[in-house]
Amino acid sequence: MCETNSAIPQEENVMQKDILNLVRKNDLDAVKFALVNGAGVNTQDKNGRSLLLIATVNKQTEMAKLLVHFKADVNLQDDRLDSAFLYAGASGQTDLVKLFLGSGARFDVFNRYNGTALIPACERGHVETVMVLAGTKGFPVDHVNRLVWTALLEAVILGDGSLKYQKIVQILKNHGARLDIPDKEGKTALQHAEEKGFRAIAFILKSR
Repeated sequence: MCETNSAIPQEENVMQKDILNLVRKNDLDAVKFALVNGAGVNTQDKNGRSLLLIATVNKQTEMAKLLVHFKADVNLQDDRLDSAFLYAGASGQTDLVKLFLGSGARFDVFNRYNGTALIPACERGHVETVMVLAGTKGFPVDHVNRLVWTALLEAVILGDGSLKYQKIVQILKNHGARLDIPDKEGKTALQHAEEKGFRAIAFILKSR
């Protein structure tokens, strides 16, 4: 009787390991077969990474679409507090961001910096992704992360002032981002832009 009971979790572990490997190999047909036959679509590896997060990290768009079709949780976080939605935003995978927004993406699930998907997208210059997120109804454009930075502040402080960052600042402004929110030192985005010599960004922030 004991042997029968102990075999159950072992079988489940084998199935979990198999589907994790199949996702990593980007084997769409095999993953679909496994899911149809009872494999868990929200299976996580030892680091808490879900199948959907693994597919997102590996930029496997079709795999991500398949998993979402089977109702994968786009907000499930790993040990580093990454989720498929947060990672897609940070890595500028706009198609997946759109997919996840339509599949239950939550705006109150934050990364390890207590930030949204938008903030690292701004930092890394992902213009198209910023446009999608900032233009999404209800998205917290002015969310302040653990570093006491908004998306706007991060675009100016960590950006290089180039055209893509100018576009991001304009997008944020166009979508109602507050320009007067200061960092922990009391400096606004405009003050940082002027200090860094980002004239174009300073002009955007000062113009009506």
